[in-house]
Amino acid sequence: MSGIYIHIPFCKQACHYCDFHFSTSMKKKDDMVLALAKEIQMRKNESENEVVETIYFGGGTPSVLTSDEINFLIDAVYESYSVIENPEITLEANPDDLSGERILELSQSKINRLSIGIQSFFEDDLLMMNRAHNSAEAQRCLQEATKYFDNISIDLIYGVPGMSNEKWKQNIDTALSFGIPHISSYALTVEPKTALSKLIQTGKIAQPNDEVASVHFSILVETLETHGFIHYELSNFGKENYFSKNNSAYWLGKKYIGIGPSAHSYDGVSRSWNIANNSIYLKSIQENKLPNEVEILSVTDRYNEYIMTGLRTIWGVSLDRVETEFGSDYLNYLLKQAQKFLDDDLLFIANNILKPTPKGKFLTDGIASDMFLVNLE
Repeated sequence: MSGIYIHIPFCKQACHYCDFHFSTSMKKKDDMVLALAKEIQMRKNESENEVVETIYFGGGTPSVLTSDEINFLIDAVYESYSVIENPEITLEANPDDLSGERILELSQSKINRLSIGIQSFFEDDLLMMNRAHNSAEAQRCLQEATKYFDNISIDLIYGVPGMSNEKWKQNIDTALSFGIPHISSYALTVEPKTALSKLIQTGKIAQPNDEVASVHFSILVETLETHGFIHYELSNFGKENYFSKNNSAYWLGKKYIGIGPSAHSYDGVSRSWNIANNSIYLKSIQENKLPNEVEILSVTDRYNEYIMTGLRTIWGVSLDRVETEFGSDYLNYLLKQAQKFLDDDLLFIANNILKPTPKGKFLTDGIASDMFLVNLE
């Protein structure tokens, strides 16, 4: 088994673009920590004969937990599961939570990887996004974190309305100046029912422009590859030996258990997800019930997922695997659908692996959707 994901459903404030599950009220935080530990214990039978390779605290904002609470949850995993000797243990954190004292505390725990939500080093961007930190805090926390942690990832957002190419380059250059070995970068997207969506509808913020985002993406890829980063997944860039083991396991189809409200799990044949409601989640766990839904994945479902994840990664889509695992009908369909993208130099085949070309990378999700809208069962 690849790992255990623990969803911490609390944030100090709501970022305008975010549609993840969280609450800005901390009233139930103590109860939630106990419930998360209980769910970890309740689900230990799901990993019999499996070994945990990664533990990932996501959210929400996991850094709102105290170091003692984080250690308590890590200990709960160790008590109920077999864990490899040196697992990757990641904490997502916001700069405003990472004081020098807090970073020192975390470095003395089992946490060995930080994923820091910088998003931008510019004050106007952070205000537009309604981030809880400011530009000075973003740079200060990286100065401190790099003293104690070798394995650090930061998030950056591109395609922000009004962001020039030069400003985006400055964001990347600032990140590189700290010697960070991993960067996750995403285009600003407008999700329904978010504050960003409403601000755009009322004309207070301009609609993100796909052409601008495409140019920013090209700048990002070229700059990071020049500095020795490997573009190993559509939104992820890492120096050698610094790929996210947790996320790579998702993309490679390994099993994982998701703990907490809204968390998803995958066991190779089915996918399940916990209810995205803190109160119902807490009540269910207190009653020794798992508040989740389960979907048995069909062959077509698994094919679709493989196409999507494969095309997004450096590992591509193995044509041999498609034929072996899904059958010749699926392979023939895939090749037929891929032909127009091969002709347009958006995809290429090498060593029987289908991958996007540099020109096709930014369009990967759309290309994939053209190839998995199929039902051959």
